[in-house]
Amino acid sequence: MRTVNINHIKIGQGHPFVLMAGPCVIETEKIAFETAESIKKMTDELNIPFIYKSSYKKANRQSIDSYTGPGLDKGLSILASIKEQYDVPILTDIHLPSEAEPAAEVADLIQIPAFLCRQTDIVIAAAKTGKAINIKKGQFMAPEDMGAIVAKAMSTGNDRITLTERGTTFGYHNLVVDFRSLPLMKSIGVPIVFDATHSLQLPGAGGSKSGGQPQFIFPLARAAMVAGCNAIFIETHPCVSEALCDGANMLPLERLKGLLIQLKAIDELMKRLENGSAE
Repeated sequence: MRTVNINHIKIGQGHPFVLMAGPCVIETEKIAFETAESIKKMTDELNIPFIYKSSYKKANRQSIDSYTGPGLDKGLSILASIKEQYDVPILTDIHLPSEAEPAAEVADLIQIPAFLCRQTDIVIAAAKTGKAINIKKGQFMAPEDMGAIVAKAMSTGNDRITLTERGTTFGYHNLVVDFRSLPLMKSIGVPIVFDATHSLQLPGAGGSKSGGQPQFIFPLARAAMVAGCNAIFIETHPCVSEALCDGANMLPLERLKGLLIQLKAIDELMKRLENGSAE
C-alpha cells in the first residue's frame, strides 16, 4: 500500500490513524475557528494526526432553501486563516472542475464527493493540481470498481490518492455499510478512510433535508478501525441541533474526545496484533 504524505502527516499501513474532522460546511467564522481550536487541542493531547475539514459550498443540497455555505472565495479565505492560525492541513471538497485550482491554493487534501466520483473531468482536474485527493466511494458503486477511479486519477501522474467508504444506498432514505468494502478497496493499494457520519445519514428522510442515526457513530467507527481503515472522517459541530447542514448525522463536538480515545486504543491494539504481539 502507498503511503500518502500530507505535510507532516502520513496516511497508510503502519502509521497511526488520521482524523479528518470539522463542521459539514462553514457557517460562521466563529464556529469554524472554535471547532478547529477545540479539535486541535484534543488531537495534540492524544497525539492523533489531524486534518481540518469543512466545505466552502455544498452543491448537492436537496432543497432550494437549504444553506449551501459562504462560497468559494470567502470560504477559502476562512480555511486559509484556520490553516495558518492552528497549523493544520485543510480538507475541502470541490463540485466543479473549475474549482480545483483555486481550492488547491489552500487545501492540502482535495475531496471528490461521492455523487461525483465517476465524473472524469472533476477527478482529472483535482488530480492535476498535484495535491492529495480523497475520493469518496459513490453510494451506487461496488468497492472493487473504485480501482478504475483510482487509475483515472493516477493517469495524471498523481499517486497521492485515498478512498473513503461512506455507505451504500439501501432502498429509499437509508444507507448501509458493508465492512467488506474496506479490505476490498485497500487491495487497490491506496489508504482507506471511513466516513463515520455520512455513513449514518438518512438521505431525504427529513422531507426537505436528510435525517440521520448518530447513535451508531461510535460502534461503526470502532468497527472500521478493526476492519483496517487508515483514517476516520467525522463531521462534528458544537451544537448539532442548530447546525445549518447535516446536523442530524453529525457528532456533537463534546463527544469527539471520548470517541478518539477509544479509536486510538483500538488502532494501537490492531497494530500490535498485525505485528504478532498482543502484549
